[in-house]
Amino acid sequence: LDEATSALDTESERHIQAALDHVMKGRTTLVIAHRLSTIEKADMILVMDAGQIVERGTHTELLAQNGYYARLHAMGLDEPAPVGAV
Repeated sequence: LDEATSALDTESERHIQAALDHVMKGRTTLVIAHRLSTIEKADMILVMDAGQIVERGTHTELLAQNGYYARLHAMGLDEPAPVGAV
């Protein structure tokens, strides 16, 4: 899934994400996401930079590494930008 909920408002995204969580349970699913909240429940997260995998692990493991993923999380990239934000 490539940014399956990127164009949705927060409420619609919540409903779609709940349905996707149900459908993906027990299956291997590849999800491409810029919004970290979309992937934080994943069994394995691969963090890419400039086409290279720079980190891998669970959400908790990646935060503990205090690397690229943790910096993105700290910058607030786990929440959608407000409408009209540049």
